[in-house]
Amino acid sequence: MNVHTDLSFLTLITQASIVVQAVMLLLVGLSLWSWWQIFLKRFQLARAVRETAAFEDQFWKGGDLNELYQSAGQSRTGSGLEHIFTAGFREYSKHRKQGSVAAVTMDSARRAMRAAYQREIDSLEAHLSGLATVGSVSPYIGLFGTVWGIMNAFRGLSNVSQATLASVAPGIAEALVATAIGLFAAIPAVVAYNRYTHDVDRLAVRYETFIEEFSNILQRQG
Repeated sequence: MNVHTDLSFLTLITQASIVVQAVMLLLVGLSLWSWWQIFLKRFQLARAVRETAAFEDQFWKGGDLNELYQSAGQSRTGSGLEHIFTAGFREYSKHRKQGSVAAVTMDSARRAMRAAYQREIDSLEAHLSGLATVGSVSPYIGLFGTVWGIMNAFRGLSNVSQATLASVAPGIAEALVATAIGLFAAIPAVVAYNRYTHDVDRLAVRYETFIEEFSNILQRQG
């Protein structure tokens, strides 16, 4: 009589040891969290790029800066570039009213824009380190589950008088599932981290370029 061992994916998970199941559960949780952050960050960066382009078009039309500042101040939500502009122009206008010298005025405006720039970059980079962590540690967590499962499989062989492939295959298969889940959690996180880091760097360059160009405009007006 031939006895066929059930090696389906679901059976391997349900019949795995408690430690291996705990590893799998942890990896599934990390994977769900990383996918949630991937979608949220994708929408955030797409919105930031879209709003940055819209504000650049409006700014370089050459309209009155005071009107643009008033319009930006009335907006409840704005792009990172708009926040940088309002921070710099607010500081510039305040020092102009106080009669500060040009050097002090420009230095204050630049520092205000740099502070706003850093806040925007911090917001864009939020949770990227978490994706990097998931991408780097998930394979090792899965490997731990695999090693533990293989140890259990070989311990079980010690109680068997004759070792066959059928007796060792289920234990090794369930152990390898942990590695597979670890890779499933790690690969999307690593790809998303690299992609989003590149997108943030491109936005940072656009922000820094705007700060320099806007500073030149303010300096000419002063």
